[in-house]
Amino acid sequence: MKDYFTSDDEKLKWSTQKTEVLLKTVVFDVTKQTNTAKSGLTGDYIIMNARDWVIVIPKKDNNFLMVKQWRHGEKALSVEFPGGVIDEGEEAEVAARRELEEETGYKAGKLTKLGRVNPNPALFSNHVHIFLAEDLTATGEQHLDEDEYINYMEIPIEEVINGMGTKEFPHALMGTALALYLKDKYKRC
Repeated sequence: MKDYFTSDDEKLKWSTQKTEVLLKTVVFDVTKQTNTAKSGLTGDYIIMNARDWVIVIPKKDNNFLMVKQWRHGEKALSVEFPGGVIDEGEEAEVAARRELEEETGYKAGKLTKLGRVNPNPALFSNHVHIFLAEDLTATGEQHLDEDEYINYMEIPIEEVINGMGTKEFPHALMGTALALYLKDKYKRC
């Protein structure tokens, strides 16, 4: 792939002079960073630091396995690909396998990393690792965390593609995961 960054872009970079933790939560820390541009301009920027997480796209024949769960920010149910936070010291692939089995009761015979993205580089420091899971085997049992209430179901791939951006599929990162799936599919053709 072409490298879009050149030596002329060095003048666009900022350096961090100081970081102050403003708020610690279970999910992320909110920090204030004092950053300086190459020109000498200094400013304070709010950054959220969280652990990386995974999204798994389980493909079963011409369907995806999807999960339904309550999203507190949206105050609504959301249909999504399985996923979750990578535990400290855990590899992304291991987390993807774990989250798939926990949320759907399926194991992946084949797992392919499709990419890594930042949820919003203006505000977040973490990344989301996206995997395609194939050759699925049902274990017949979910292993949900205490605060997870999740139903899973099979949905035809075309319905998921057409559903993105509707009230049932509001999660923007699911659209990103789907785009990486389609990119991978296009490369295979």
